[in-house]
Amino acid sequence: MEQIKIDYKSPEPQDYIDLRLAGSLSSKSWEGAKVGLENSLFSVSLWEQDSLVGFGWIIGDKGTVYQIVDVVVDPAYQGNGLGKKIMNELVSYLEEHAYCGAYVSLIADKPANKLYEQFGFTEVIAHGSTGMYRRFKN
Repeated sequence: MEQIKIDYKSPEPQDYIDLRLAGSLSSKSWEGAKVGLENSLFSVSLWEQDSLVGFGWIIGDKGTVYQIVDVVVDPAYQGNGLGKKIMNELVSYLEEHAYCGAYVSLIADKPANKLYEQFGFTEVIAHGSTGMYRRFKN
């Protein structure tokens, strides 16, 4: 593994989509990815030469709510601490910018929840609550 470089700019939409698919996440439309990435609050991209090998970002309203999304590392690079590197950067951003009382959430697929627990994400959504989503299709 050559040297991994960190970048705080969002990747190009196709690089983002390709990494999601490599990491077994769902696909996104190119147009949706472009708009979403342009409107992120903060992102962390890990590169080996010209290849995106890791990514994570924060979305939210810049005041009361934030969500950590799409923390993904290319399977060929997993097990080398890159997920921790991404989370360190995301949490550092939140520690500096999130207001007192801000709600920071994420959705963890197991076994990734073990990574997030290392960064203080130990509270499960309140008893009786259910994480829900709806995917829009045209």
